[in-house]
Amino acid sequence: MRWRHALAASSILMTAAVEASAASLRYAFQGDVGTLDPHGLNETFTYGFVGNVYEGLTRRGPDLAMEPSLAVNWEMVEPTRWRFQLREGVTFHNGNSFNADDVLFSADRARHPASGFAARLAGVTDVIKIDDYTVDFVTAEPNPILPYEWDTWYIMDQEWAEANGAETPTDIANQTGSFAHMHTNGTGPFVIQQREADLKTVAIPNPEWWDTPTHNLDEVIFQPIANDSTRVAALLSGEMDLIYPVPIQDIRRVDANSDTRVLTGPEFRTIFLGMDQTRDELPGSDAAGRNPFKDKRVRQAIYQAIDIEAIQKKIMRGLSEPTAAMVAPEIEGYPEDLERYPYDPEAARDLLAEAGYPDGFRVTLDCPNDRYVNDEAICQAIVSMLAKIGIKIDLLAQTKSLFFAKVLGQGGYDTSFYLLGWTPNTFDSYSPLYNLVQSRDAATGAGTFNLGGYSSPEIDALAATILVETDSARRNAMIDEAWTLLHEDVGYIPLHHQGLAWGVRDGVDVVQRPDNQLFWQWVTVEP
Repeated sequence: MRWRHALAASSILMTAAVEASAASLRYAFQGDVGTLDPHGLNETFTYGFVGNVYEGLTRRGPDLAMEPSLAVNWEMVEPTRWRFQLREGVTFHNGNSFNADDVLFSADRARHPASGFAARLAGVTDVIKIDDYTVDFVTAEPNPILPYEWDTWYIMDQEWAEANGAETPTDIANQTGSFAHMHTNGTGPFVIQQREADLKTVAIPNPEWWDTPTHNLDEVIFQPIANDSTRVAALLSGEMDLIYPVPIQDIRRVDANSDTRVLTGPEFRTIFLGMDQTRDELPGSDAAGRNPFKDKRVRQAIYQAIDIEAIQKKIMRGLSEPTAAMVAPEIEGYPEDLERYPYDPEAARDLLAEAGYPDGFRVTLDCPNDRYVNDEAICQAIVSMLAKIGIKIDLLAQTKSLFFAKVLGQGGYDTSFYLLGWTPNTFDSYSPLYNLVQSRDAATGAGTFNLGGYSSPEIDALAATILVETDSARRNAMIDEAWTLLHEDVGYIPLHHQGLAWGVRDGVDVVQRPDNQLFWQWVTVEP
């Protein structure tokens, strides 16, 4: 695939202050921010948006290189102890000083059962305040990649949270919020000025930010626009400066317009299907008393009934790369030798018959309709493909807020069959292994997004060793083994790595990173 990828011209400005006059950035995404709580929803758009307001101990630059942020340096002082020196003189938006107490508080809050961010501190057994600007993190075993999780583990003001009853994270799964769900108090370059859920969010620059601004913005106005045509029209008319994603079918139209262009590039996100492999009886299915997904032959039948090349050509129009892997090629530990099971409806029907389902069965497919590129269209295509082997799908496509509330909901994971996407925030295979593949463990946070309850003792053992292995060759060999075992077991059905398509008007310079996070700090807009 040929990408017209852009670390756009604004990247040149990263080393110098912007001299242009201030301007507003007006932009739209296909869905709203899930929450303003920095420890609420572990979803790329949400934590990327919140990352303009809150900061972690580390951060990643325009080229994804890790940089100091609220910590100025760090080192492994013992095999199981990391020491972080914190940045002095930093204040939260309300004027409170940042110090070690806030780090300890944020570590406890992120590991709360309601948080989606426990994985960020996987293996941490203790957080110790050495002094006001020195913190030690003690791990059960050596963890060579611990800091790589922390650009999206954000630090909150303990005093502000306690004063406002926000000690507990917003529980997205159970739709119970806290003060931090709609209000913010970070240390980052922007301050939320107005928040109207599903309508508009307004931010202004933080005049007391500790770092040097490289943008020229005096205001950021974000609006969710779910309808593709409306979103594109808003860009073409000049109502919006930036929109994403641009619907694939509209890329040429946006490029042909004299005042707009499309930035395309690879995204480190894998789109895949998951299946309930836990319950003995599949809810909502006509396979009475049974769960077909517990049988590998059924899972493989579904895999081989999906014409991924047709999805790439007709649904994604080339803006995807079919894959047999659960991680993109740019991710550490990518298994290069895996090959997709071949598209073969006849073989799929035979597998179903061998498993005892010659006439197929009925099941509900949960799908977001405003989260991934052409997500509902992909699900609709899969519905049609599975019908040809006798599997009757009741498609439940809904906005991501309802989708995540359902599949992560109270009383268990309320889904039998689902479409999901994952970008490893560490750019390392351990993140999806821990979050998606390891057996669910509420105490440690492992398997939080393992919605179907897949479980493999062999992979669990490998993942535990991968976490602490410091030799990169041995570590990558174990990662490869884990991905191979998952593939052979058809624990998931990977579909493709989706591409990025952002629409911008002339005069707007923006950094488009492959993790699909938009940072206002790197935006300049000609007034």
